[in-house]
Amino acid sequence: MAPEHADGPLAVLDIVNGALTAHLVDGRAVPCPAKTLQALATWALDKKKIHLGAAKLHDNGFDQDPLLVLTDAAVEHFGLPVHLEDQEGLRLPADHKVVKNLTRAGWELTKSGFGPWPRIFKRIAGKRYCVQLALLPWKALETRAWGESGHLPAPELARLLGAFARMVITPRGTVAVTGEELMTAVRPPTKAVWSEEENKYVSATVPDTLHTVVEPAPCEAPDEHPLVATDYPEEGSRPASEALDEEACIWIRPVDLITDDERARPNVVALDVSVAFLAACRRLHVGTGPAIHRPHNPDFDPDLPGSWYLDLSHVELDPRLPNPFTSSGQRPEGPAWYATPTVAYAIERGAEVRPLEAWVRTTHSPYLQLWYERLRAAYLSTMADLGVTSDLDDEEFLTAMATYKDGDPALVTLTNAIKAIAKSGIGKLRQRPTGLDYVFGEPWPALNRKTWRPDIRAAVLSKARTNMHRKMWNLAETAQRYPLAVNTDCVVYPADGLSPLPALLGPDGQPIRGGFRLGVNPGSVKHQGSQSMTWALDLLADGVNIANEIKDASLVRVA
Repeated sequence: MAPEHADGPLAVLDIVNGALTAHLVDGRAVPCPAKTLQALATWALDKKKIHLGAAKLHDNGFDQDPLLVLTDAAVEHFGLPVHLEDQEGLRLPADHKVVKNLTRAGWELTKSGFGPWPRIFKRIAGKRYCVQLALLPWKALETRAWGESGHLPAPELARLLGAFARMVITPRGTVAVTGEELMTAVRPPTKAVWSEEENKYVSATVPDTLHTVVEPAPCEAPDEHPLVATDYPEEGSRPASEALDEEACIWIRPVDLITDDERARPNVVALDVSVAFLAACRRLHVGTGPAIHRPHNPDFDPDLPGSWYLDLSHVELDPRLPNPFTSSGQRPEGPAWYATPTVAYAIERGAEVRPLEAWVRTTHSPYLQLWYERLRAAYLSTMADLGVTSDLDDEEFLTAMATYKDGDPALVTLTNAIKAIAKSGIGKLRQRPTGLDYVFGEPWPALNRKTWRPDIRAAVLSKARTNMHRKMWNLAETAQRYPLAVNTDCVVYPADGLSPLPALLGPDGQPIRGGFRLGVNPGSVKHQGSQSMTWALDLLADGVNIANEIKDASLVRVA
């Protein structure tokens, strides 16, 4: 750790014996003299008093700003309300005395205002000095990702967040925001270059990064986008065929296609793809520049990220498998827009493809690769600390996965947070408008971000869905084994027992080439649960997706 960051990336502020105390990631506790937020920010940045922050994650990036986490007692200490009145916007009014005092002292807030994750900064001699705050009583730590971490004693929370910061990044906001910030931190869009003309270093864009705000292609834009509203001014009037619909698959097999042999099996087992969206990012080329329109029957190029308009309704596939081209698993009804990985997979399945139109990006790169590698390393390291390593055999892996949540609660929380970062970070690429005051067709703040890229999200989901279908296809071709239901990254199969192992093997008793493999690595599968065939058939008859129900109803313990 560099000397300027010797005290770690963050501190958790709490009141101990009546005094404000900063709990550091290494277990130390140091007094903090601040009585106001402006004094707190000044203290956090004063290297004569404390050395908070973290190193940059890429040579072209910037060092990470210090994070100060405020407990309930610390929030009260600084004159802030423990409970926000604005539960819709989760923001402190701009005329609140704490905000006014900050601005009077020369500090500024970002456009998002003073919420659960306020970012305050001051400009001094042309340089911007920032401090990130997180207010625990305002639900800064989302329960879905961090569990009950917000109620941990301050020293324990400091260690937990410190471990996350060391492996991933110092938290910057919600898990979605943090995931997005990590993308930029490992792939900075600019770098310093020497200008002979100006005789100084200037900022220059970096190829293969998201360095410019670009408009989506019309098919890639969500319904609320101004591009769509111009052509379809009535909300919800855009035809489904005009929108790129690359989503995860949610499907159940029609009950009349379940064979007598399958019904005679005593059980069903579920397999869940580990961190599926993250796995789909591996080596995936995505567009980095603007979309280029090719309106007249372009030839399909699998190396070009983009959206292609073509008809895949003629492709004949076994109805016992979900259709890989739609999120519903149903056969397309006519021409529609598809991302490049979906069209490439159609060719893999023997389809003849004839695009009628396309929007493609000729500048592209494996932009998410470093993001994938950092999150994968963090996930594997944490799971290994919980006893789930990559060298376990199948039986050992199943045993370890069934009990790993009995391990260190902090490590379990870390795995959940890392998975949430991966999933929500991808979702953030197509952030939609929120708030009761939003007007349909008007631009919203997210559109101004360089990382607002619905086309990249579509490519990732397309890749994840087709990756999973390929494994289901290989299992069907080799072992005549077909799924009963799919829910995003979970698939349910008929089985002769409660163990998932036989469902993974071919007729020769060996793992199937290109099929599902048990393991901790992103893209491998784990056991999601087992139940009786009677249970499954009863729910399927009522149209219930058993892949969404089996984990909670499992007859055997699963994580």
